[in-house]
Amino acid sequence: MDMTVRPETAGSPPATGTHETLRRSLSLWNSFTLGFAMVSPVVGLYAIIGVQTTVAGGGWFLALVLCLVMQLLVATVYAELSSQFPIAGGAYKWARQLAGTTTGTYAGAIYVSSTIAMLTTTAYTGGIWLALFFGSTGGSGITMVLWGVVFLAICMVLNLVHAKVRNLVIELGVYAEVIGSFGVALLLVFFFRQHPVSELFQHLGTGSAPSQTAAFMAALAISGWAFIGFDACSTIAEETHEPKRMVPRAILMSLLSVGTVVLCNSAALTLAFNRDTLVTTSATSDPITPLINSSFGSWAEKPFLMIVMVAFLACGAVVVNYTSRIVYSMAREGNLPSLFSRVTASKTPRNAVLCVVLLSGFGLLFGLNDQAVATIIAFGTGGLYAMFTMTTGVGLFTRLTGRWNPALGELKLGAWGLVINTAAFLWSVFEFVNIAWPRPYAVAPDAPWWQLWAVPLVLGGILALTTVAVLVRRNEASVYPGKAEPAQK
Repeated sequence: MDMTVRPETAGSPPATGTHETLRRSLSLWNSFTLGFAMVSPVVGLYAIIGVQTTVAGGGWFLALVLCLVMQLLVATVYAELSSQFPIAGGAYKWARQLAGTTTGTYAGAIYVSSTIAMLTTTAYTGGIWLALFFGSTGGSGITMVLWGVVFLAICMVLNLVHAKVRNLVIELGVYAEVIGSFGVALLLVFFFRQHPVSELFQHLGTGSAPSQTAAFMAALAISGWAFIGFDACSTIAEETHEPKRMVPRAILMSLLSVGTVVLCNSAALTLAFNRDTLVTTSATSDPITPLINSSFGSWAEKPFLMIVMVAFLACGAVVVNYTSRIVYSMAREGNLPSLFSRVTASKTPRNAVLCVVLLSGFGLLFGLNDQAVATIIAFGTGGLYAMFTMTTGVGLFTRLTGRWNPALGELKLGAWGLVINTAAFLWSVFEFVNIAWPRPYAVAPDAPWWQLWAVPLVLGGILALTTVAVLVRRNEASVYPGKAEPAQK
């Protein structure tokens, strides 16, 4: 079977399944705001700062910098691929088009499951901020799950109403991100700074990690959560004007801008507060608001909570949006039921949206058990790094074997493309293993063994189920030749 991707077919709608397509209604700004809200400096940093301080103890700023630099290499590979294959589904579609239907099936299974886990994580943590904004200071696991359901429902509605409404909310989320992260960071640095810059590089290994090396490796793993989501720009490429030019720009712009804000905000928080204060607040579900209150006064609590809540809602809406496009693309290719490839009169894949929200809602039930929800959170990050590994690996393999000619894309990196692709692949493999590595000091003392091995166990289960599905399909194809999948163009 000829697997070379020819220019006349690259990025075109699939030859199988339904022919319903999405509407090109997104500008570069829309694509950028989607990517920015998805990577989200507020969601990323505020979700990890407590864990970083508890596990690493301090000195984790360098880990953030290194993780951002390496993720920019991964994002460059995504930008290069999207400049040639701008179609719904992003990395899933690239794996299928470049390496065949079986590889695409595995990529789709990993991609959908990890993004749904990420949506569950965002809904659970976003529900906490939603509850805080409306005056609920916590409660039982059932209460937190219910707030997560409310959060999911809002995100679902934002994806079913007119696209202009969703885009407006996402833009508001971006503005909230800038105020909530960069604005607060500037105020903290200029008016509430207590430490010299050297504080950013001190106290590493004074947390629960047994050594400085273990602390740095754990900090790298935890930092991974702050720089995922830029691939959202590629999954919505089919809805973006001039996608071969605009989507690569949106991918790199979103990660660069978010990375800058995350670094500034993490530095500001570290320099403005005593380490003991950070450790103390890290034991709560909301480690940031008490610090803001202590600096600006209690009047700032409500506005700050509103800013963070809007940022979380924008992030959640984007996760629903881009995960539904992966489901839509897989259904259009015949890897999921065709009903998920249907679109409404406004070109919204409503069934795919409802499917994603429903599955994430079931995932929220794990929130009834702290240990179970920790497993979902771990897989949400680990699964996406497994996808980064697969995407950069497929890109590198097909580049070296001549199945993919990057020179046909709009983004031309020349010889640097191979260097960047190789480095991005090696980093993705390293970071995936690092995230999946069992760390008893990073979980509760009474955590069961399966929580330590959450990422390989869940990923292994998904791969096993996908293998069974592939074998069943092949068996059906041999018995009923009419059901065989068409060869790739």
